Amino acid sequence: MELLKGKVALITGAARGIGKAIALKYVQEGADVAFTDIKADDSFKATEAELKAYGTKVKGYVSDAANFEAAQALADEIINDFGQLDILVNNAGITRDNLLMRMTEDQWDIIMNINLKSVFNMTKVFMRQMMKQRQGSIINLSSVVGVQGNAGQANYAASKAGIIGFTKSVAQELGSRNIRANAIAPGFIETEMTAVLPEDVKKGWYEQIPLKRAGKPEEVADVAVFLGSDMSTFVSGQTIHVCGAMLT
Repeated sequence: MELLKGKVALITGAARGIGKAIALKYVQEGADVAFTDIKADDSFKATEAELKAYGTKVKGYVSDAANFEAAQALADEIINDFGQLDILVNNAGITRDNLLMRMTEDQWDIIMNINLKSVFNMTKVFMRQMMKQRQGSIINLSSVVGVQGNAGQANYAASKAGIIGFTKSVAQELGSRNIRANAIAPGFIETEMTAVLPEDVKKGWYEQIPLKRAGKPEEVADVAVFLGSDMSTFVSGQTIHVCGAMLT
């Protein structure tokens, strides 16, 4: 359908998982795509080759979204390479799970830097370009854990809740410039991160989901296509749950 034809998108942390699924959907819909990851490993190189096969302009960048200076350098490079940025997808994120009584300061800080500070960094360095264009869509990946919390994930939940508050504030600040900001809150999704969980843990999650299954990265990516496209031009400041009715 080429819903994103003529648009340039940046997706952070897109060498695998949900980020890669979004990048694939975007090129399939005609977007030119820049993507980042923390290192140029085999997954990074394979993702770049796979995306390029669809015929749109694609370039991968090695960059640390949690580092503000690196984010600024990345912004300069992408605008030089692509000339514009229409869609920013802040997807980079990790987990460092532990009960709060055992959680270290380092486990707290690394989650806040990679999951939350990265969203500030990337939004801050690209918003000027979007303001100049007087249009843009910012899509931030949160989580249902950021809405309801989860034992053993106080750091992760806090970072993902922070993303929702940040998104709502950005939507209010930049709305007059025709820039939209929305969050996606996935539930239990089949990715490399969840694949390592024991089967009994997975079954426990499935029992909490009315659809009785895990979601697929492509199902999250479909929502990202909607939010990046002109189908959602009056949707801003929202958090869309992709969770099979786990949160209702």
